[in-house]
Amino acid sequence: MAIEPSVLILNGPNLNMLGVREPAIYGSETLDDIEALCLEHAERLNIAIDFRQSNLEGELVAWIQQARGEHDGIILNAAAYTHTSVAIMDALSVAELPVVEVHLTNVFRREAFRHHSYVSPVAKGVICGFGSHGYLLALDALARLIDADMNNGN
Repeated sequence: MAIEPSVLILNGPNLNMLGVREPAIYGSETLDDIEALCLEHAERLNIAIDFRQSNLEGELVAWIQQARGEHDGIILNAAAYTHTSVAIMDALSVAELPVVEVHLTNVFRREAFRHHSYVSPVAKGVICGFGSHGYLLALDALARLIDADMNNGN
């Protein structure tokens, strides 16, 4: 039996405050709610997930570096670091894993500074504006990418 593919799901600063932080913008779901949805969906896809959150840029960078030898792909909601972190972008490049960038809101309907992403240039794709469902779409996308890699002998 083949080893189950593994996806690292990383969440950046302030996402631990979902459910209480600006519910008119981010909704009432908590990060724990989103993790539960992801666990359920990943089980259907036969993918293991490692779901984490940090407010610390360096910790996110360390986890991305570690993922290179432990996971088959990364889903990243870098939150505010999306717009500021060259360090995260560089770590994603070094990881050499497929990355899907996720945002709960449609960043292009928000403030202009949110329109720039340091993650997008190193991501396979970006999903934004679908709330927690975006994480499930990202899992579907990574499942296809990982399957394609496995079928191509990578």
